[in-house]
Amino acid sequence: MKTSFFLGFLLLLGIWYLTFSATRLDRLHHRVETSWANLDALLQKRAAIALEIAHSDLADPASSMLLTAAAYQARDADIKNRSMAESGLSGALGLIISDGLAHATVSEQALLQELSALTAKIRVAISIHTDAVSSTVMVRRKLVVKTFRLAGTAPLPVTYEFESDVL
Repeated sequence: MKTSFFLGFLLLLGIWYLTFSATRLDRLHHRVETSWANLDALLQKRAAIALEIAHSDLADPASSMLLTAAAYQARDADIKNRSMAESGLSGALGLIISDGLAHATVSEQALLQELSALTAKIRVAISIHTDAVSSTVMVRRKLVVKTFRLAGTAPLPVTYEFESDVL
């Protein structure tokens, strides 16, 4: 009698642990998706501001074309080419900003300040996203998660190369 009660308790405890682990993993995957959606929205906004800068008088025509191309490429890049496109946009923005600060008008200064504020938000969003990915990957490496396939068919979350760039 005591043995069956003890085995039942252990079974119930094991089921609770598996349910708890699966729920935690689901929340972590949701956190990764949410953090990526936030980061993606900020990056899209950065591309839009880059296009505004490219169409202003802040840059010469050649630099403006380069920035326009980089902004469209970053905005329209698929997931495989996203890192390269975002890094290209960061480089093009760096060139324009370093050259154009001296002769910027008031409206162009406002664009540059908006870009600077957005860049700070992007850095925070990148930090949140990389933290979410590392937490999820750490939980997915646990033996219990692998053995009982608690991750289901969810893809393993990844970070992108542009996240380690200096924006």
